[in-house]
Amino acid sequence: MEQFVDRNVELDQLTDCYESETADFIVLYGRRRLGKSELVRQSIADRNDSVYYQAVESTAQNQREQFVETATAQFPSLQNVRRDWETLLAALGDEDAIVVIDEFPFLIDEDESLPSRIQRVWDTELQKTGMTLVLVGSSISVMEDKVLSGSAPLYGRRTATIDLKPLSVGDAHKFFPAYDPETAIAAWSIYGGTPYYLQTIDPDQPLGENVQQAILSERGLLYSEPEFLLRTELRQPNTYFSILRALAHGRRTPNEIAGMAGVESGSLSTYLQKLRRLRLVERHIPVTESPTASKRGRYRIAAPLFRFWFRFVYGNQDQLHLLGDDAYDDLVAPDLADYVSPLFERLCQEAVPDLIDRQFRDIGQWWFKEHELDILGLTNEGLVVGECKFTSQPVSEGVLADLERTASEVRWSEGPADGEPVYVLCSRSGYTDDLKRVGESRDDVLLFALSDLIAADGQS
Repeated sequence: MEQFVDRNVELDQLTDCYESETADFIVLYGRRRLGKSELVRQSIADRNDSVYYQAVESTAQNQREQFVETATAQFPSLQNVRRDWETLLAALGDEDAIVVIDEFPFLIDEDESLPSRIQRVWDTELQKTGMTLVLVGSSISVMEDKVLSGSAPLYGRRTATIDLKPLSVGDAHKFFPAYDPETAIAAWSIYGGTPYYLQTIDPDQPLGENVQQAILSERGLLYSEPEFLLRTELRQPNTYFSILRALAHGRRTPNEIAGMAGVESGSLSTYLQKLRRLRLVERHIPVTESPTASKRGRYRIAAPLFRFWFRFVYGNQDQLHLLGDDAYDDLVAPDLADYVSPLFERLCQEAVPDLIDRQFRDIGQWWFKEHELDILGLTNEGLVVGECKFTSQPVSEGVLADLERTASEVRWSEGPADGEPVYVLCSRSGYTDDLKRVGESRDDVLLFALSDLIAADGQS
């Protein structure tokens, strides 16, 4: 049985729409495998006024016939209605029904006029009823272009939008509650917050055994998952594979990525733009700069499983085959801490606003010339600066001294002149006694353990 974790906010939002007396039009979208279908199924599980139709790749006529078959099981009167979308939806509107159309982009592929048809029947009839229409889609580009954009026929009709995100590390931990915080963070750094991937974990088995069986073995459920999804979304995926491999191996700037991937610098931005639109890659900048004006953007893979796959699987398939059951121990384990470290920094950035009683304007990384901060939080009371160490050694007082020196280099034009910085340290292996004493004696130095980060992240 599929495990359903969190999503309480989204469930409440859907339920509120279902129970309102006015018409509601909800758009639910997000990357593949995040649990959109399970979310809407859970939301209507105990209702007898709903139709859930999962579209398939088929002809437009077959799609309509399947929709009618599904809808008449709940509303038999539809059997006598003309088989076109406007008439069918109008009849369901008369019933104040909840209508969920999953994988809506499949319908648009076969009938590009469908958004216009829905817009027409919504404007003329449905908005006067108590109906709730929910359109669900995994193809972000289609949902944005054909449903959400200003030029789309349905623009301005929706009453709610749910952009479904991956689960936090705190919620991911519920899939493997017996894992200690360090192992849980490593697991999240490999599988991410994608429920479909987290479902493959046997919580009674060690993390290495799970990764070996699901990702590194040719028979594993996730062995070809990134390749399959990329080939689904992209017509010529090989260049994208090279770019993702470069990113997975730590190349961050356009010049570094183009050099390793063997891509012309001039055409790289087109490929990166597509990967960003698929939400597989993200651009980040120093947190003190403007997203539109900054020229110092770096790129990284947004989805942890893709980052892991392009680091350890892609291009290594022959080696994995030869190593067999020893692949995790020989190939992954020696580099695991190095692999986890950048994701640990992201986790700390997400958790810190829940751990510190300040109103954050923004939080992220910061770098300038040779200076770099893992965490820089911008608050009205001053800067929050931090260092994240996923190493096997306790963090020493010297790390704090370096942090204080680097913080003095930050220039933030909107910051208060008299705001005092707070120094945050996040460590995998604890702290030296000297640094613990400093933390106890100074209000502006905060030391966090892995368990703090997981607990805080689970709140958000």
